[in-house]
Amino acid sequence: MRWQGGRTGGGVEDRRGMGGGAIAGGGLGVGVLAIIGYLVFGIDPSTTTQLASQFGGVGAEQQQGEVGTPKDQAGRFVDVVGSNIDDVWTQKLNGYQRPNVVIYEQGTSTGCGYGQSAMGPFYCPSDKTVYLDLGFWQEMETQLGASGADFARAYVIAHEFGHHVQTLTGTSAQVREAQQRAQGEAEANQYSVALELQADCYAGVWAKNAAAVSNGQVALEPGDIEEGMKTAQAIGDDALQRRGGGRVSPESFTHGSSAQRVEWLQRGYQSGDPASCDTFSGA
Repeated sequence: MRWQGGRTGGGVEDRRGMGGGAIAGGGLGVGVLAIIGYLVFGIDPSTTTQLASQFGGVGAEQQQGEVGTPKDQAGRFVDVVGSNIDDVWTQKLNGYQRPNVVIYEQGTSTGCGYGQSAMGPFYCPSDKTVYLDLGFWQEMETQLGASGADFARAYVIAHEFGHHVQTLTGTSAQVREAQQRAQGEAEANQYSVALELQADCYAGVWAKNAAAVSNGQVALEPGDIEEGMKTAQAIGDDALQRRGGGRVSPESFTHGSSAQRVEWLQRGYQSGDPASCDTFSGA
């Protein structure tokens, strides 16, 4: 993926090095199981305060890091990709307002409670912020079998920005209301799956339009979309349930199967149009 010459927005808040409790125990078992718990069972970031009570870190004061463009390559990548995603959505969505972006290590306070790195990247609607622990990239590649390519990482960022778009359009609120009316957990999960698959589709929409809004400074290269699909496949609910040692239970899916995630990422990329991302028709 080409990105080094892309525009930087200077709006990344860098909290790395500010502390934050790591999950007790560490190692493969806790880290991977926590990621699987988030991705498969759909732990909402608003419940992270309860989670953190088990791991330490509850009640931490609101942190404030340095805001700007991080000087290291990993941090600058987040700024360039995030700025490019903002440029795409500025064109695609009237009244678009960019989210806040925070990069951190281990744990940090959020508008949705205390966030832990082992949850993976997440979006908090309460403070309209995307939270990223960049160490997740390595976990995603080495422990979950995802791609380590730049575009695979950008896809994950774009997915979280997709949740921000859903907050701005009111889709997220509508899903919460539908879930409250749902007749049981299985039906509620169907709405969650539709929300997540739409965010995957929105990531594909960004990828299709990235080059056009940046005069080619941010652009996919041959093989990139395949790397993204490899990651989408690796973090499907069925793949993660198998990795976690349990049976595949479609009624408990909250993010979609590997095949569904690949399909909707592809659909967004092929069309480049958010209108193609109606994942709710069958929900």
